[in-house]
Amino acid sequence: AAIYAMRRGLKACVIERVAAGGQMLLANEIENWPGDRMVSGTQLSERMKNHSESLGAKFIYDEAVSVSAPNLTINLRDKKIDAKAVILATGAAHKKIKVPGEQEYTGRGVSYCATCDAPFFREKTVAVVGGGNMACDEALYLSETAKKTFLIASRRDAEQARWKKIADSDVEVVDAGLKSIAGESKVSSIELSDGRKIDVSGVFISIGSKPSNELAMEAGIELDMRGFIITDQNMATNVSGIYAAGDVTGGIPQISTAVGEGAKAALNAYSFIKKTI
Repeated sequence: AAIYAMRRGLKACVIERVAAGGQMLLANEIENWPGDRMVSGTQLSERMKNHSESLGAKFIYDEAVSVSAPNLTINLRDKKIDAKAVILATGAAHKKIKVPGEQEYTGRGVSYCATCDAPFFREKTVAVVGGGNMACDEALYLSETAKKTFLIASRRDAEQARWKKIADSDVEVVDAGLKSIAGESKVSSIELSDGRKIDVSGVFISIGSKPSNELAMEAGIELDMRGFIITDQNMATNVSGIYAAGDVTGGIPQISTAVGEGAKAALNAYSFIKKTI
């Protein structure tokens, strides 16, 4: 979105709370980005960021607390930014599995990001919980450095290509659900729905995400039944001047679709600004 806004001659700033890239940063191997047979999420994110900065886009590392309408003021923790148009690309957050021990041991063996925390579990036994594409990717990534990797998958929603990779790897698939996580100061074991207990040092929860829609809700933007932002074909929301793009709109959760929505949102934001100045 920033790239297309800058190419249209607008002034664009990207407000990022932590690091540019969102959930893309969690992908160790991306094999469906056009032009790259394989690229990591961190590499692709850095390239996109550098591209937008080379055109003059500014990155502000702060938290957007709220967006005021109709004057379109973005309220940060310690300052405000006035805008002619706003594009919400807030993405999604990790879902919690909500079993005993999950919250208690978060940061002490329970993780939601293998790319972030894999080095802490080198030569140790770990379990990944989930049956989707991301869960398979995280299990494969962890298996490269962990002593033993279990994939706890009561459902198998991943693509067949992912399961073939799992079958050809050292990952052991367990057809059961996660019942609880136990330990003392850190995680030491998990209990499964079939009664089995497995000794592990780490548990990686990978069961999907939910939209980060807090800013949209406060701004009075319409959401669907699942909490995703409703947009029209121009990526415009029901609030004049506010657009949305990416995972927060509830479309196909792929980088390519997010990029397409970002481009469309920026181009239509440009048209909106030209009509109002």
